[in-house]
Amino acid sequence: MTRYEAVILDVDGTLVRGDRLLPGAATGIRAIDDAGCDRLLFSNNPTRGAAHYEERLSAHDLAVDPRRVLTSGTVAAEFLADTHPEASVFVVGESRLEALLEAASLAVTDDPREAAVVLGSIDRDLTYDDLGRALTALECADAFYGTDPDVTIPTDGGMVPGSGTIIAAMEAVAEREVDGILGKPSKTAADAAFERLGLEGGPERTLVVGDRLNTDIELGARAGTDTALVTTGVASRADVAAADLEPTYVLDSLAELEDVLG
Repeated sequence: MTRYEAVILDVDGTLVRGDRLLPGAATGIRAIDDAGCDRLLFSNNPTRGAAHYEERLSAHDLAVDPRRVLTSGTVAAEFLADTHPEASVFVVGESRLEALLEAASLAVTDDPREAAVVLGSIDRDLTYDDLGRALTALECADAFYGTDPDVTIPTDGGMVPGSGTIIAAMEAVAEREVDGILGKPSKTAADAAFERLGLEGGPERTLVVGDRLNTDIELGARAGTDTALVTTGVASRADVAAADLEPTYVLDSLAELEDVLG
């Protein structure tokens, strides 16, 4: 019988890469279910909600409960709705992130001078003028948050710039640091995950699994859980050897969860 009550599982680089299911992913999911563990998917993708992952993984015959899916976008929306419910939010990001905020009854503004809160995120159409508008918004806003710190993200064609790149540019142009990152590995993200799971056993009976040291493994380390790094995405065994942060387990495939949970 496994000692774990729940598994918090990354998606991109852990279960899938682009539209491709990674080798061993289905076996790993089956091992989690066979061990009787709750599973929560947690992606740092700020442009998607739970329904996207339910549909995306069902295409690979993997059943996903949308109530057990979090993204940095949904966590950001919930956090801002709780902490700044009446604020005008200026978004440096994509339309799907704006839709997540609006679904949480937040007021999204296109006018940087109306900004009370600025939220930085990935924007694959970012222009010089957009960065200038962000500077104006940051001069006006009381609060500045980022969805996630991922400087790069894995795709079928290789690594591409992520939210962390955009947020760093915003910090540089405004000479102002974010007040907080809301996705992994933040306390905000960990609190959202544990609240969604409703665990009785707490962090010591939770396993966090992912492919990034600075988000997935750092999330678990900060929260006090065991962690498992899979080398199917961003980080390699060489990266682990060179890092100060040591995962509880290092796996070459998600299929090796059979041994961890067995």
